[in-house]
Amino acid sequence: MLVISYDISNGKVRGKFSKFLQKSGAIRLQYSVYEVVNVNRLLDNIIEKINSDWAPKFGGADSVLIFDVDKKSVRKFGNAIHRDTDVVYFWKKIAPRLVFFIIFL
Repeated sequence: MLVISYDISNGKVRGKFSKFLQKSGAIRLQYSVYEVVNVNRLLDNIIEKINSDWAPKFGGADSVLIFDVDKKSVRKFGNAIHRDTDVVYFWKKIAPRLVFFIIFL
């Protein structure tokens, strides 16, 4: 699993970099922090693409940090805990109301 964090001053480059990460399968955790969970080949491709295509576009004040994290060592709290939980949604009519249920498996 990779955690990618960036601080890019140029808004156009920052927006395109964010879209690149999302198209590559990254999940946005916070505004400029993404999680990438996938096979090693995809992770290697993302790192290579950042190095070859994106690094030349970064200015002197920009930074991109990539953390290679063992998924077993990550502790999640708050909303982040639901990303790894299977969820079942269903509706049921009770009396005159429609009730929405969420079940975390």
